[in-house]
Amino acid sequence: MSHRVALTLLSLGALTLSACGAPPAAPTRTPRTTAPAAAPALPSASAVEPAIVTLPPGKSPVVAIRLLFRAGATDDPAEHLGITSLAATLMAEGGTQSLTNVALKEKLYPWAASISVQVDADATVFSATVHKDHVSAFVPVLTEVLTQPRWAIEEFERLRRDAIDDLEKRLRTSDDEALGKAALANLLYGEHPYARYDRGSVAGLKSLTVDAVKAHAARVFTKARLTIGVSGGWPADLPMSLQDSLAALPDGAPQPALPSVPAASPTRVLIVEKDAPAVAMSLGATVPFDRRDPDFFALMVGLSAFGEHRQFHGRLMQRMREERGLNYGDYAYGEHFVQAGWSTFPEVNVPRRAQYFSIWVRPVQPSDARFALRLALHEYDKLLKDGLTPAEVERAGRFLAGYTRLWEKNAQRRLGIGLDDAWYGTPDRLTRFRSALPTLTAEAVNAALRKHLPPVQGLRIALVSKDAAALRDALVESAPSPKTYNSEKPKALVDEDAVVSTRPFGLTAEQIRIVPVGSMF
Repeated sequence: MSHRVALTLLSLGALTLSACGAPPAAPTRTPRTTAPAAAPALPSASAVEPAIVTLPPGKSPVVAIRLLFRAGATDDPAEHLGITSLAATLMAEGGTQSLTNVALKEKLYPWAASISVQVDADATVFSATVHKDHVSAFVPVLTEVLTQPRWAIEEFERLRRDAIDDLEKRLRTSDDEALGKAALANLLYGEHPYARYDRGSVAGLKSLTVDAVKAHAARVFTKARLTIGVSGGWPADLPMSLQDSLAALPDGAPQPALPSVPAASPTRVLIVEKDAPAVAMSLGATVPFDRRDPDFFALMVGLSAFGEHRQFHGRLMQRMREERGLNYGDYAYGEHFVQAGWSTFPEVNVPRRAQYFSIWVRPVQPSDARFALRLALHEYDKLLKDGLTPAEVERAGRFLAGYTRLWEKNAQRRLGIGLDDAWYGTPDRLTRFRSALPTLTAEAVNAALRKHLPPVQGLRIALVSKDAAALRDALVESAPSPKTYNSEKPKALVDEDAVVSTRPFGLTAEQIRIVPVGSMF
């Protein structure tokens, strides 16, 4: 889960940069520069200056800057959930000491410049884009946004109200898909910081003051937690200029260690009760692997074949949407996934120090809920037991060879990918992945899936539904849930439905917890 706010929304076209590495023209004073993925920890505990990640300058007239802080919702005090998000948003949107919010927008507009912020559990990134002719004038303004925010009470009240409305009027009321994902995080992590929604809680936001937000920003948005990223048509002196200008940030300390991820809860199903027209489903489990695992490339191919986000070649999408018309889409993820805006791509710079696997079943009609859940479990069980066919693996590999290039479509995304590579210590990950694709056989992919993914009984299930008690009782009773159609279906599918519709859930009432939607966030 993450969110993004922006001061301007100016489209400047595609950039031409593709390679990663140190810039060919060195600044007059050499900054501590890190090529993407040079080290898994950013920055080091002894750093008094921010780390720097650069991509070689290209011919584009646009310069992309990303200021990534190792700070996020995991830094929120328990009594002030949402404080990191609100602090970052207020910095990006609330103006500076010399510029009101409106004056800041007016300043950026003729430079074709923008500043936005994105907050997740472990990272906050301030993203900026500017025409190269205006870089020297833009850097002091960007610096002031970070080092001298306005902290105006009227902006604080406006943005806090927006954050509370996001929880009360969107997440609780009209976005059951996101609500289901948040419920899964709650079920997987319990009291762990990863259970938190990145924008916090209603009570936490209402408890905040401007002074508390200002003090928190000084603790978490510091040089010790900062990595400066630069790409596009940047001038040779830009990295050093940014490092010097951001010296006004507090030194700070590295991000605190993450508490151990808790063992699996005895609760296997969480039902969020609300008057919803459909039933949203999210299934998942915490996992011990991340992008650094030698098997991760094989897992990427396997999970793409099983359920690539918003793509039709995935087995889940074919079985649940295309063949049976149950819902809009069904996908699987081997790590924390956030969709990048209105695209289908994964968002960059939402890294995690510990990961989870998930399956997203988009909302289904209540009459189909138990059958859809059974089918998702059935297909997952088949994946682990029977594996993918060579044809499925080959098709997914061909798809990813081209699709991953779209993830690098502009300088901001390429820079974000470079910062993620540095975070995980996975140098030039996508290039290496594409090179490895021809060697990833169905046998290797299936072995990785069986080795690293949890068994079906290890999955936790979050549901958003009305009549929660009736749904709980039906899950415990495990009575058949036959699927009916308005048109004739192939005999093989009908026969499979008969097996799926009687699949036992294997649940007791004690393993199912019901919470009213008003208690969430």
